[in-house]
Amino acid sequence: MITNFLLDHSALVPVAILLVALVCAVLGLLFADRRRILWALAGVSSLPVFALTLVPTVHTIDEILCTVQFSVPTLGAVELLANVALFLPPVCFAALASRRPVTMLAAGSVLSAVIETLQALVPAIGRACDTNDWLMNTIGAVLGALIAAGTAWLVDRRAQSGSSTGAISS
Repeated sequence: MITNFLLDHSALVPVAILLVALVCAVLGLLFADRRRILWALAGVSSLPVFALTLVPTVHTIDEILCTVQFSVPTLGAVELLANVALFLPPVCFAALASRRPVTMLAAGSVLSAVIETLQALVPAIGRACDTNDWLMNTIGAVLGALIAAGTAWLVDRRAQSGSSTGAISS
């Protein structure tokens, strides 16, 4: 339903990604000091990654298939930009929980490569490997790591200004 809507209104895809990013940042700010909740959010937001990439489809592929291409997404490229949005939340929440955005960025990119490899090597799941998917997932991971780093910076700055204000008023 959401996919059909976005296909019909492809100009809204960047808005959808911005909303995903905003929700991640707000939840990151709200739960910055609750790492268990952030890990839970990372886990829950990973479920669509696995559901949309590894759950078998009704189609079967008879051979190993991997499309090797690298395209720059346009604002109307729904599938490419959906791959960006897919990896943004889990990387963002894991980076906030671990306070290691670069490590989580790398983990997100490696996870995407593993998924694409499985899609290529296990034709029974009916999914085809595509290097564009890995690239767009990695761009989503980069955005997630950047949002996490920015959110962590805001949290740290807020904590510093709160502690220095408290020291002055005492």
